[in-house]
Amino acid sequence: MPPLLRYPTVDELGARAAALVARHPRDARLRRVGTSRAGTPMWLLSVGHGSRQALVVAGPHANEPVGGATVLRLAERALADPRLTQGADATWNLLLCLDPDGSRRNEGWLPGPYTLGEYVRNFFRPGFLEQPEWLPDGAAGAALPETRALLDLQDELRPFLQCSLHGVDIGGGFVELTHDLPGLAQRLARIAARLGIPRELGAYDALYWPGLGPAVYRIPPPRRADLAAAITEAAVESTWFHPYRHGTVTAVVEAPMWGVTAVADGSPPADRDAVLRAVSRTLRHDTGLLRQLLSRIRPHLATVPDAARLLAPVDDYLLVCPGLADAWDPDTADSPAHPLPPLSTAHLVALRISGRRLALRTAGLLHQLVRAAGRDPAGALPELDRLIDAWCADYRDGCRTRWIPVARQAEYQARVVLAAFELAGRHVRPPARSSDPGRGSGAPVP
Repeated sequence: MPPLLRYPTVDELGARAAALVARHPRDARLRRVGTSRAGTPMWLLSVGHGSRQALVVAGPHANEPVGGATVLRLAERALADPRLTQGADATWNLLLCLDPDGSRRNEGWLPGPYTLGEYVRNFFRPGFLEQPEWLPDGAAGAALPETRALLDLQDELRPFLQCSLHGVDIGGGFVELTHDLPGLAQRLARIAARLGIPRELGAYDALYWPGLGPAVYRIPPPRRADLAAAITEAAVESTWFHPYRHGTVTAVVEAPMWGVTAVADGSPPADRDAVLRAVSRTLRHDTGLLRQLLSRIRPHLATVPDAARLLAPVDDYLLVCPGLADAWDPDTADSPAHPLPPLSTAHLVALRISGRRLALRTAGLLHQLVRAAGRDPAGALPELDRLIDAWCADYRDGCRTRWIPVARQAEYQARVVLAAFELAGRHVRPPARSSDPGRGSGAPVP
């Protein structure tokens, strides 16, 4: 099978997985484990017949397609190297895409050319309550069929390792863990250096989380939180922690699309407060512009099909931006109740990237809403184009973004998963399993 030079679509993932099964019918199998809200099958590709289950989840966020390329690469590795299956008494269970409906909405930019402007204008990520890894009402209250399918799979397999494959659009690679895996930070450093991937030493997602080593972070136990905290700190219950009861180690493996070298700069900043004030001021300014544009656009969206799906993340982003600006501003943050942690240059770069990311995503979604309306009575499209172009240029010139080829993104992510697999196998002793969940009933191929 030729290597993937671009991101696979949902249909291509299913077709390539089916082709692997046809070539390796003894060691690989494909079964349907769920159905999305739009009726799209959710496919699990399993390789090997060992009693120890590893679960790898691709496509948990709709705009992060690298995981699809990664699971195909992992399947080929497991089929080619018996040490990963027979030698480890392991079965690899690869969920091809957790959010196939959302992933389809990103297919406008998946074929390339890979430019920030093309990505932003075709970007889609559902609102927080429609993201299938989150459990804001707990596992018992999970309403999305995609979430229920993953929860059922976790309880069936009781994996010793779960890897959730995420993609950072701009920044660097890092890993988040529910349990420590001693040695992973050193492995990550070697993998990143060999492949030219910057490590994100001050990841925005893990700003308040304990570090387990450079670019490796400990996910704190879930707690009840409001929507803003949940979006920005992943504080609510999630499918990352659901299999904790089974002794599962979950590793969230982040691979960047556009790399930024400065996210690996762990040096003390020259003027922390000046940078924080600038980042906060920019986020407040951008949020004000976007709110004005939304107020002009919203009255003309009554006839836009499915406008609510695009407006939900817009409203989420505009809800959290003011609070983030206050939390990062040294004149309003650093309160005794919620102080900022010590910040390196890498942290400040990550915050700058994150603030602009929220604004760009919002602008991109508004751009799609205007295009979907088929007309622009508010005259918003030229202004949105100007903002998107200017903000993309700021990333390119101010952060010195560089595109990382899809094959290298997937290779990086696959190597990190394999390192976690080896280390989890050493440090975790999962409950014994006597059956092979991969032999369950269901349609064999898509």
